[in-house]
Amino acid sequence: MARGTGQRKVGGSAVTPLQFGLLFSAMLVAAAGNTALQSVMPAIGREIGIADFWVAIAYTWSAVLWVLLAPFWARQSDHHGRKALTLLGLLGFIVSMTLCGLALVAGMHGWIGGALTFLLFGLFRAIYGGLGCATPSATQAYLASKTRRTARTSALSALSSSFGLGTVIGPALAPLFVLPFVGLPGPLFAFALIAVGVSGAILIWLPDDAAEPREGRGAAMSYPSLASMVTGASVKAATSPTRQDRLRWRDPRIRNWILAGVASGHAQAGGLTCLGFFIIDQLQLQPNGAETSIAIVMMAGAAATLAAQWGLIPRLAMGPRPLILWGSAIAAAGLLVTMFASDLYGLVLGFSITSIGFGFTRPGFTAGASLAVPLGEQGAVAGVITSANGISYVAAPTIAMAMYGIDTHLPFGAATVLLLVLIVWGRKRLA
Repeated sequence: MARGTGQRKVGGSAVTPLQFGLLFSAMLVAAAGNTALQSVMPAIGREIGIADFWVAIAYTWSAVLWVLLAPFWARQSDHHGRKALTLLGLLGFIVSMTLCGLALVAGMHGWIGGALTFLLFGLFRAIYGGLGCATPSATQAYLASKTRRTARTSALSALSSSFGLGTVIGPALAPLFVLPFVGLPGPLFAFALIAVGVSGAILIWLPDDAAEPREGRGAAMSYPSLASMVTGASVKAATSPTRQDRLRWRDPRIRNWILAGVASGHAQAGGLTCLGFFIIDQLQLQPNGAETSIAIVMMAGAAATLAAQWGLIPRLAMGPRPLILWGSAIAAAGLLVTMFASDLYGLVLGFSITSIGFGFTRPGFTAGASLAVPLGEQGAVAGVITSANGISYVAAPTIAMAMYGIDTHLPFGAATVLLLVLIVWGRKRLA
């Protein structure tokens, strides 16, 4: 082993701790930046005076592009230099966050109207949806290509944990970046600037792999958000021995597990979309200053999800079916607590309970689908799982915000009913 921290190798891998840190940071900054954005957007929408429904819709096109193009960039990472694709994804993040921030600043200062502000925000956000999804697959592929097959799963799991960590860091830092003049859009510029620093470090210190053999591969990951914690699907795809033809979700071996994942995913994404607006309304907050309360609740939920996935699940040793059934029950209870909460403590408690439940359901349906097929089809089933995770962010925000416009409690009540139906159905259909 070579002397010096910069030359020491990560166990089972040819990358140094510095190189692993660069790959980790590339994924971390995107996850943190996206959840920071989610924590301030409800307040920004209220400040500008745009209807809550259109604030949620502004994310939809980006999520659609992510779902459609993430598999494309995952394939490209197998054929082109992974360093270049990592930088491409970061460039998409930087450009998107900067332009979105400029559009929101213009709207908040009254330089352009609210409708034009969010039209521009949606268009600029699509840049990240189209290019940003290149970074997760490229960083995975870079690490996989330099790691022994026996150590690849643990190395990629450690890398993927950056998404979960970012969901805690993003809301925690967002209120600190609400700066003079730029105001609430400040976190967008701050995380774009951080990403510039990460990109520069990668450009300088990460060895170029353009001319190296492409043994390792990347895998598509779900759209980054507070609801997109690590489930292991992308790790399974990246460590699968071979590529396979795409597996259909209608395959009877996995169909019920995927349906369970889509149902719980819609309940989670719908509730999360409305959460910021609900906090403002329940606590009767002014938009300017509401980001701190929203960040506290979101950060508590992210920490609860991490506690469930990193602490409770390994110790309880529950199988896929009980994870989905118990997780749905816990999440439904948390949604009810959230729905009837009238103070910050109640909202933190309710959303934390909800997040623990969803922290069970996602690994539950992932493991169920994975165990339903043999080793040779793990890459294929991981692709279906990733699509199932991502599809929730295409439809659920629109549906949930339409309900929210009718009654602020309706999305949480509907999500609770959906989870209860899932429990009844799952007791009979999930093997």
